[in-house]
Amino acid sequence: MTQTSENVTWLTQEAYNQLKAELEHLSGPARTEIAAKIAAAREEGDLRENGGYHAAKEEQGKQELRVRQLTQLLENAKVGEAPAADGVVAPGMVVTIAFDGDEDDTLVFLLASREYASSDIETYSPQSPLGSGVNGKKVGEDAQYELPNGKLASVKILKAEPYQG
Repeated sequence: MTQTSENVTWLTQEAYNQLKAELEHLSGPARTEIAAKIAAAREEGDLRENGGYHAAKEEQGKQELRVRQLTQLLENAKVGEAPAADGVVAPGMVVTIAFDGDEDDTLVFLLASREYASSDIETYSPQSPLGSGVNGKKVGEDAQYELPNGKLASVKILKAEPYQG
């Protein structure tokens, strides 16, 4: 799981390996594929009206951005263990909260970096207002965070369990 402290990102060994494999693919085989697409499109002639060429160049730009993001993330990564199941909210945990103490109005989410975002569970970054408000709190405690309109919202921590994803 992930915890960011200044420029350090904490990752499990599994997450590190997954991101490293993605980086190796993007900077190896994927880079070769996109270069071939660009070369093939360039041979079609007039580049000003060549949709395939422009699409391939845009794809290359996105790919290179991801390579830079992954490189920076992995350079600053520290590999560690998943968080302990001690009831304290930390990155890498699935958290259940109740809004304004109403146990019928709850939200379950993963506290982690966007690298973990999936369709299975909503993900909040530890740097987000909600994430920073609940981080470090214990089950049963109340937490506050600032809404976009500047008002404070209050939530109660109902559960905090390590993510098994």
